[in-house]
Amino acid sequence: MKFIRLMFIICLFSTPFLLQQGVNASNQSVSNECENADGVSVPGAEKQKIACLDDLSTEGLVLTGHTNPNDWAGLHAAGTSNPVGIPGIQIDGYFPDTSTTNKNNNWNHDSQFVIRLPDNWNGKLVITGAPGNRAQYANDFIISDWVLSKGYAFASTDKGNTGLQFYKDGDKPGDAIAEWHDRVRELTVAAKKTIKQYYGKPAKFTYMTGISNGGYLTRYAIENSPDLFDGGVDWEGTLFSEDHNLLQYLPTALTYYPEFKLGSEDAHKKMLEAGFEPGSEFLWDYHYSVYWDLTQRIYREELDPTYDGELEAGIPYCQPGTPNCDADYNYEERKGFVKEAIDKVALTGKIKKPMITLHGTMDTLLPIKTDSDVYTRMIEENGERNNKHRYYTIEDGTHTDSLYDQHPDKLRPILPCYRESFELMEQWVEDKEKPPENQFIEHPESDDVVNSCTIQ
Repeated sequence: MKFIRLMFIICLFSTPFLLQQGVNASNQSVSNECENADGVSVPGAEKQKIACLDDLSTEGLVLTGHTNPNDWAGLHAAGTSNPVGIPGIQIDGYFPDTSTTNKNNNWNHDSQFVIRLPDNWNGKLVITGAPGNRAQYANDFIISDWVLSKGYAFASTDKGNTGLQFYKDGDKPGDAIAEWHDRVRELTVAAKKTIKQYYGKPAKFTYMTGISNGGYLTRYAIENSPDLFDGGVDWEGTLFSEDHNLLQYLPTALTYYPEFKLGSEDAHKKMLEAGFEPGSEFLWDYHYSVYWDLTQRIYREELDPTYDGELEAGIPYCQPGTPNCDADYNYEERKGFVKEAIDKVALTGKIKKPMITLHGTMDTLLPIKTDSDVYTRMIEENGERNNKHRYYTIEDGTHTDSLYDQHPDKLRPILPCYRESFELMEQWVEDKEKPPENQFIEHPESDDVVNSCTIQ
């Protein structure tokens, strides 16, 4: 068996990204240990291919071409310790869809998924969706490696549309984001049935989790699909609601950051009033250049495409006063135009299963004051704080852990706190052991801040 798997790796090693070159792994021979894979068929999938692998971790998958490092680049800090040597099968495939933004596997087809089934299964399943507008392998390094090492089956979706023009999917405003929910549910149902086929018994527990837009999907799933999930861990999920969303504060950043950079104290005050954390100023230039402008334009195009007339996603880096400029976007004045789209994707705070939320104080894309602080209040207004929710504020955490590498004196990675939170969720759901109350997690003194976090 080891020889067969080794030959499989050697054959693929010379072209390490064969998935992107369209190789069909199902044409490879299946080892004796994975012979159950012959009868596995993902329900509802239009296409699938199966590979029996010695290592389902990203270290092994990069060698065999069963991940795309471009999907998960920039989400973790250098020095992050990840497990390796996790044998099992990987199923790549896609569900029926009409959009074609996802180029992985040379399929040019959306609604792609990946399911990983470890040999040493613990009887449980983790479901996730891609953050941002990335594809299905985006969570491989920060989530898949670790949960697979604990014995979980793992499944991830590209959410049904990817890339910077995701807003082109769907017929009406909000349809592209709304599809994300359908794809999570579709994958969850299919993954549960696939697990029963392969292991001969159903999953005992199923958890939803994710970062950023994956965190948003976690929130939405725990609110709307309690039949599918036993709990969730929400890592800085995006907040969409009629009264609270990113279209409210990003135009302020686009308007006032250039003035702040020139030394305006009034512009600085406006930025802080919009929700950006005092002390996060060292991150503002990077976010203005990389995130704020692009995020405002593409999500505004998805939710309010008529704002800029015939233009598509506005005018990059336009100055206030420019016709159709997103720096001048006024959400309150546009509520009537955007309400129907927002209603399709809105969160309510009415969670129905246990969920843990964690968010960094230095998040400069989704500021904690405009996002998880607000969402936690929404949950509390529905009377579910102590019964079903915990909220951990991570001092000096920011939106993507890779920024720690540029600012190790000012930031800390959130990933180790995420892993700690996940284990607390397991104990809460499976052992009825309630996790610590909502708390502020101070920046640790540990020499290994990249891999350590204590919540107690």
